[in-house]
Formats: sequence, C-alpha cells, structure tokens
Amino acid sequence: MATQHLVPPPASALALKYLGGYPPHLLAQVQSLIDAGKLGEVIRSRYPDRHEVRTDKALYEHVMDLKQRHLRSSEPLSKVAYDGKLQVIAHALGTHTAISRVQGGKLKAKREIRVASLFKEAPPEFLQMIVVHELAHIKERAHDKAFYKLCVHMEPNYHQYEFDLRLYLTAQDLEGRLQPED
Repeated sequence: MATQHLVPPPASALALKYLGGYPPHLLAQVQSLIDAGKLGEVIRSRYPDRHEVRTDKALYEHVMDLKQRHLRSSEPLSKVAYDGKLQVIAHALGTHTAISRVQGGKLKAKREIRVASLFKEAPPEFLQMIVVHELAHIKERAHDKAFYKLCVHMEPNYHQYEFDLRLYLTAQDLEGRLQPED
C-alpha cells in the first residue's frame, strides 16, 4: 500500500485565506502587494487612525448608539463586550448570540454581541463594519441579500470596509501579529 504525503498549501494560498470568494484579478493585485512587501504599508496609509472605543462600556455605548439610530424597534441587547477568546483564525470577527430561557413560565431571550479583542486597536472603520455586521444579525439571521442591504443601510461603505478589513487581517498575519492563542 502506497503512503500518501500531505502537501501543505503554498504560502500564497495561506496569505490569501481571508479573501476567499473574491475575483482572481483582485487576488492578483493583493498578491503583488504582498510580494512587494507593501500590503501593510498600503493599509496603514489608507487607515492611519485608531478608534477610541477601548473598553467594554465604550463598546456598549457605541453599539447602542448605532442600534438606536438604525434598529430602534429591534430586540434589546443584554451585553456587548470585547472577547479575548474569539480568534480570527476561526473566521470570527465578532459574534451575536441569543440565549432563550424559561423564567416564570415565560420564554425570555438574551442577546449578546461580542467583538474580538484584536479590534480594540483597529481603525474605526473596521470596528464600525464589525458592529454593523453583528447588529444586522438581530434582524436578519442569514448572510443573504436582505442582510447585506441592512448592513449597507447602516454603513454605506460596508463592502469596502469589509474587503479592506480582510486586507488588514492578511497584513497582520504576514507581519506575525495574529498568532493563535494556546
């Protein structure tokens, strides 16, 4: 019986792991920036600022302000926090959960939004994109047309920020800043 050897994917495939589904011409542009060692520099020049939403309390206030402006009649949130356990490697930038419990004969739901701690130091546009994404899940569960329409309603530059966030994560990864936690 022949022994099979597992061949790891090429480094370029690993570098582009956050960009699955994008057209080949865009991936080629990104790869050329990576090959030239300029991806991080380009992203930092495009997004030089860092947001000031550093604490869970500030994050809660930021999320609730957006919710009040765009989703007033939606279900309430019981918690909003940064989460050091969320790892970008598992493709989770943030999470939304709904926990249902029976209390006094009534079904009560608690909704939470958690954002990966990595984004405490991110540009404000990227935090905005993640928060908008998680808030949209309150009304739209699936990543479908209605979901993305709601995201764009709350943040008109949503799609550009999402793409650029993926570039940011790629640059962070290549620079060794996104190491898995043990």
